[in-house]
Amino acid sequence: MEGREFLDRLKEEVGRAVVGRDDVVELLAVALLSRGHVILEGVPGVAKTTLAKAFAKAIGLSFSRIQLTPDMMPADIIGSVFYDQKNGEFRVRKGPVFANVVLADEINRATPKTQSALLEAMQEQQVTIEGNSFHLPEPFLVIATMNPVEHESVYNLPEAQIDRFMMKIRMGYTGRDEEIALLRRKDRGDFSDVNRIVTPDRISEMVRRIGKIRAEDPILKYIYEISLRTRVDERILLGGSPRAGEHLLFASKSLAFLRDRNYVIPDDVKELAVSVLSHRIKLKAEYELDGLRPDDIVMEILDDVEVPK
Repeated sequence: MEGREFLDRLKEEVGRAVVGRDDVVELLAVALLSRGHVILEGVPGVAKTTLAKAFAKAIGLSFSRIQLTPDMMPADIIGSVFYDQKNGEFRVRKGPVFANVVLADEINRATPKTQSALLEAMQEQQVTIEGNSFHLPEPFLVIATMNPVEHESVYNLPEAQIDRFMMKIRMGYTGRDEEIALLRRKDRGDFSDVNRIVTPDRISEMVRRIGKIRAEDPILKYIYEISLRTRVDERILLGGSPRAGEHLLFASKSLAFLRDRNYVIPDDVKELAVSVLSHRIKLKAEYELDGLRPDDIVMEILDDVEVPK
């Protein structure tokens, strides 16, 4: 199975459960193959959870959902040690983070202490319980959802954690035709089960192939120049880190694979730059009040930076 065939079949299967989200499915596939993690931002009711579950099922991976609340503790996510009276020994009870695809629902409702429980898992693909390290399944993808309009009883994600998310994907309302198609399918009960299209071993093989995708020196300089502009723009308080450049490179290689190419072109970088960079950009207060968005600045940078030939 080549990259384009994999993506087409993935969209078809996920489309059995959701309507009109092919662009989101593609970005999730890019994150998975790049070993990255994703923030799904959207108002309630736009099928964020349904999409994540269908995506995991289509690629044959284990799935767990963590409904985050202010009273949750880190042990509720990574697990804990308990005393087994029957066997007379201490044992480890693994938490819901031990899955291939972990949906951290409403991540900004958890306290910073609980949010930090995901940091080691996302960066090192392992967790530490009572001083012992445990490796997480391979592949491993965290999909965190956020409601962009709710500001009560929520906690902002620290910049260090935001930077560990490869992409932020915004899920708005679907178009007129898609929403009518959704209502029609709901009325008929026309939604069917999602079938598995690949095995975890096949996913790992695709990840290895993506590591061999070529990114020539002009592409690397192009990515650096885009990242640099986010750091020197006078409107920006905090720009893209070196990790942001790495994520943009890895995501571009995965997108090239999904387009059946063994090399990266500038259009791959341009197509992913907003999703990879915008959530890492922190604007100065006066520009936020003026209604300027990080997305707008990234688009300006893409228009301004010379595209390599």
